[in-house]
Amino acid sequence: MKKIYFVRHGQTVWNVENKICGVTDSPLTEVGHDQAIATGQAILEKGIVADEIICSPLSRAHDTANHIGEILGIPVRVEPQLVEQNFGKYESTPRDGKEFQEQKRRFVYDFDGGESMMRVGQRIYNLLDELAKDDKTYILVAHNGIARVVRSYFMNMENEEYSAFGVQNCEVVEYEYR
Repeated sequence: MKKIYFVRHGQTVWNVENKICGVTDSPLTEVGHDQAIATGQAILEKGIVADEIICSPLSRAHDTANHIGEILGIPVRVEPQLVEQNFGKYESTPRDGKEFQEQKRRFVYDFDGGESMMRVGQRIYNLLDELAKDDKTYILVAHNGIARVVRSYFMNMENEEYSAFGVQNCEVVEYEYR
């Protein structure tokens, strides 16, 4: 079975400040750089073999991908479709804000100028469909919002489970195409 690996970027300044990053380019902290290096070493030690790393154009994901790519000795390609969801008026607000948490359950809501969950799903599903067509193994390095969509592509999820799902900074998740 063909596999794909998903890695969330390392810790950012706004992660520490509990702010929604979305498409805002919050840089990695020193901890985030260290997490990315440790993740690359862990992937190498586990014997995971990949052909290419594909990452979001935002610096937090691109820097994470570059650290991992250097350790694994594989190329890194920037893919605009992996950019985080635009959370519109909620960018830079508290991640655990009550109003934002409620709005995350509305899949066709664009966060007043941002991007709806349905639109994000469309672009990520299209990308995953394209990656399924060849026999390469990929590591995707992106964001928590993208992690939800990737997970929903590979397994059924209830709406509440989807909106609550997340991965830790530099967590590696393995999926198999069916």
